[in-house]
Amino acid sequence: MSRLPENFLIGAATAAHQVEGNNIHSDYWAMEHMKYANFNEPSLDAVDHYNRYEEDIRLLAEAGLNAYRFSIEWARVEPKQGEFDEAEIEHYRKVLLRCKENGVEPIVTMHHFTSPKWLIENGGWESEETVEAFARYCKYVAEQLGDLMHYVCTINEANMGIQVAAISERYIRQMRQRMAQMQQAQENTSKNSVEGTAQVGMNFNAMMANMQKQKAENLSVFGVETLQTFVSARTPEGDMLVMRAHQAAKAAMKEVCPDLQIGLTMSLHDIQAQEGGEERAIKEWEDEFAHYLPYIKDDDFFGLQNYSRSLIGPDGILPNPEGSKVTQMDYENYPQALEHVIRRVYQELPIPIMVTENGIATADDHERVEFINQALHGVSNCVADQIPVLGYMYWSLLDNFEWQKGFSITFGLIAVDRSTQTRYPKESLKFLGQWNS
Repeated sequence: MSRLPENFLIGAATAAHQVEGNNIHSDYWAMEHMKYANFNEPSLDAVDHYNRYEEDIRLLAEAGLNAYRFSIEWARVEPKQGEFDEAEIEHYRKVLLRCKENGVEPIVTMHHFTSPKWLIENGGWESEETVEAFARYCKYVAEQLGDLMHYVCTINEANMGIQVAAISERYIRQMRQRMAQMQQAQENTSKNSVEGTAQVGMNFNAMMANMQKQKAENLSVFGVETLQTFVSARTPEGDMLVMRAHQAAKAAMKEVCPDLQIGLTMSLHDIQAQEGGEERAIKEWEDEFAHYLPYIKDDDFFGLQNYSRSLIGPDGILPNPEGSKVTQMDYENYPQALEHVIRRVYQELPIPIMVTENGIATADDHERVEFINQALHGVSNCVADQIPVLGYMYWSLLDNFEWQKGFSITFGLIAVDRSTQTRYPKESLKFLGQWNS
């Protein structure tokens, strides 16, 4: 089946908050339990990966996968500012060792959306102090665990804040247009037009509706009216702050472990210009990717995350084509996007590429198998053309907590009965492993 090189990494990915459970010191945990929460439900025990990681890594390895991308939770490691929890570091040491024992290459993400609650209280991802705080945390982890790590992603989807800002702006503009036209069905219409454009589970309708009510509650819980979490709408200054945090963390980790291979990941769409949308498509790609190039061109690799495409017309992003298949996330089911994005990225950033996320949210596992098959054939085409793709990490290993959308979204290769936390591997897990044979 495989036309991929022998050393190619085939694996799956998770994020700590989405799978571990009881991440009680994080900003997300606090937000999930607020009265005016934007979340459909709280994470609670999630899928108990914190206690069941050995079983999950074993299932991954037995299926033939040879890599596992997971995140270390900053809020666990540094629950209070300047105080590191040695027991939590020991936990992640055990996770890394279990990967090694199963012949699985760990790909470690240092920050996957969630932050310590204290960081948000101090100004979050618009505060200059965050750059130093993040670098200090990353250096500590490298000092403690660097001997067990090789590939490290500093920040997951470093461009997400700018994407959220753009989507929020579009949402507000659309709402104003609908109010002016006296349309009554604005909630459903807005959901279809914007929520499927973000490659993260967010409830933009609830966010806008709750905005005013949340200010007083934010002040009570976090001590600030407006939260600057990692996935808040980013200012241009905050956008550059994230890049500086990445560079500072990379330098701090390299100082301890010079041989670490370090990059970051970005959420990228296959941006396709339609008639009259050529200039808008160029700007969309500039905003989403190209303006970051000076800050990542010297990284050891680039973490590429793609789920679908964006069709761009004269006025911006167009709806999904009529009659097209859509996923549970309202994305168009378009696995060909991955090959297109790999080729475009490599033209502008000629460094090794790791596909750190690609997947489909669907209840139909046959559809998942076909998606994986088409996506990996695209990757194979890129490898055949001498593009240095290091590996492919399917999102996600487990059906999990899809952020604000809760547990109803099913991306996983493994289903979980959350009443018992029993694991049920799907055929897609076996199929993905066969690409490594």
